[in-house]
Amino acid sequence: MDPFEIEILAEPELDDPVLVEGLPGVGHVGKLAAEHVLEELDSTLVARVYSTHFPPQVTVEDGTAELAHAEFHAVETEDGSDLITLTGDHQAQDNEGHYGLTDTFLDVADRLGVQRVFALGGVPTGELIEEYDVLGAATTDELVDELESAGVEFREDEPAGGIVGVSGLLLGLSGRRDLPAACLMGETSGYLVDPKSAQAVLEILQDVIGFEVDFASLEERADEMEEVVRKIQEMEGGGPAASEEDLRYIG
Repeated sequence: MDPFEIEILAEPELDDPVLVEGLPGVGHVGKLAAEHVLEELDSTLVARVYSTHFPPQVTVEDGTAELAHAEFHAVETEDGSDLITLTGDHQAQDNEGHYGLTDTFLDVADRLGVQRVFALGGVPTGELIEEYDVLGAATTDELVDELESAGVEFREDEPAGGIVGVSGLLLGLSGRRDLPAACLMGETSGYLVDPKSAQAVLEILQDVIGFEVDFASLEERADEMEEVVRKIQEMEGGGPAASEEDLRYIG
């Protein structure tokens, strides 16, 4: 097996599609958001990416094993916007893998005619929060202006430590390809899976790209997580302390 392998499963006809990345990271914010889009809208699996830099494991569903991989789906929206979602259960285990996988993801995006990239993730606050702001970073002044108009905050020297993993590299490597890219980061405690932060990010993305999804199921998950948080507060007087490394990671 080669370090990075692309399996093309469909060749959809797309009109200036936008790539939306949501891989695992802090609070699973990006992953939750991207998977919610797939749950709410019709989509077609168009490509898989396999890599020896993913963890050495398979997933098993109903007894059937599947090698670790990332997936690209073409999403049909009622508003006519063409989306490509990038989802999966893993990020790379090493620096070389992060760079190689992100470059491979962008090769697939180029093949699909992607015109803009939006990486979704979480930025940890280290404490439980009530109001969920969305922070941003972008590769062009035009994108910064567009996202600011949609309510995204661009704060000096934040996120502290920068953006690492695929979410960060999508900006850096897209910039080298002259492909406009941005990262939308929902504030989150960093302790638990955070559906509220995922919804805050999706609400911004809807406004910028122009599509709509129902949030009922995400809000239900948020209610369940609030109950978990309440029990944690009762038992420990707050969430567990996060390490400096945990708080640095954005994804």
